[in-house]
Amino acid sequence: MDKVAIVILNWNGLSMLKQYLPSLIEYSRDDASIYVADNASTDGSFEMLKKDFPMCKLIRLEKNWGFADGYNKTLEQIDAEYYLLLNSDIEVTHHWLTPLIEFMDVHPEAAACQPKLLSEADKDSFEYAGACGGFIDKYGYPFCRGRIFNNVEEDNGQYDYATEIFWATGASLMVRAKDYKEVGGLDGRFFAHNEEIDLCWRLRLKGRKIFCIPESYVYHVGGGTLPKSNPMKTFLNFRNNLTMLYKNLPDDELKHVMRVRWFLDYIAAFETLFINFNIGDFKAIYKARKAFKKWRNTFDEDRTNIQQTTVLKKIPEKRDFSLLWQYYVKGRKLFSELP
Repeated sequence: MDKVAIVILNWNGLSMLKQYLPSLIEYSRDDASIYVADNASTDGSFEMLKKDFPMCKLIRLEKNWGFADGYNKTLEQIDAEYYLLLNSDIEVTHHWLTPLIEFMDVHPEAAACQPKLLSEADKDSFEYAGACGGFIDKYGYPFCRGRIFNNVEEDNGQYDYATEIFWATGASLMVRAKDYKEVGGLDGRFFAHNEEIDLCWRLRLKGRKIFCIPESYVYHVGGGTLPKSNPMKTFLNFRNNLTMLYKNLPDDELKHVMRVRWFLDYIAAFETLFINFNIGDFKAIYKARKAFKKWRNTFDEDRTNIQQTTVLKKIPEKRDFSLLWQYYVKGRKLFSELP
C-alpha cells in the first residue's frame, strides 16, 4: 500500500509530460508513488512514458473516459492512504508534498486539501483554476482566494495561511482514499468541469473538511486540455454546475436558486451573443440548459441519498451572497473585499 499515490490522468499530453514530469520525479518523496493513467491517447505519449520514464507506474485505459471517470477507473486499481490528483501541466516545487502530507496526517477531520496554485506564465500571480482555495456563492458561482471570475490577483502573501475552503482544485487535489470511496468518488457523468466541486460539496455535507495549505505551492499552465473560450467547456461548465446544484442543495433552497439561475443563465447567454458576439458560447449555454433538463431526473436517486445522509446542514464556506451582485454592482473584485 502506498502512503501517497500521485496520479496524473493523461490524454494526448506528450509535450506536457516531457516538460513537467522530471520536476515531479525530482521533488517527490520516497513514500510517494507516481502513476500516469492514459485516457487512450493517440499522440504516442504512452509509448514515450514507457521509454523515457520507467520509474512511473503506468495504467492504460481502453478509451477516453474524461477527467471524472478516468480518475475513478484509475483509482480503483490503486491502493494508497492518500490520492493526489495532479494535472499534467503542473510544475511542482521543492518541498511541495511534505506540507500536504503532514497536514493530513495530523488532521483526521480533513478529507482533502490543495496547495497554492500560481500561474506558470506569471509566477507572481495566482492561477485561475483554484488559486488559493475555492468557495461558492448562494447561486453556485465558484470563486477563490485570489480569483473572482476572470479577475486574478498577484500573490503578495495575502493568503499565506492554511484555511478551510469549500472546494479544492482538481488540478492538484490530495484526498484521503477512504473519504473518496465513501462518497462514491467523482461523478463520471460530468465527464469534466465542476466534478471536483461536486465531490468536495458531498464531502462537506458529510461533515468532512477541505483545506488549502499555501506552504505548499505549485505552478499551473491551465487550459491544457480546452481553452477558456471553447464552447464545449462552456457547455460542460453550465450543465454540470446546474446538475451539482440539483444534487446537493437542500430542499428549502433548491426551487429559489434554480429559478434565479434560469434568469441569470439566459442573461449570460444573451451577453455572449450581443455584447461579445460569440455565437458558439451562446449556443453552448442554451444546449447546456436543455441537456440539464433532459437528464435532471436521472440524478433523483443521488439527490435523495445525499439529502438523507447530510450531516452538516449549514456549510460556512458556501457564502450567502450573490457573487454577481458583489462583483458587477458593488465593484468588489478581490476576495478580501467580499462580505
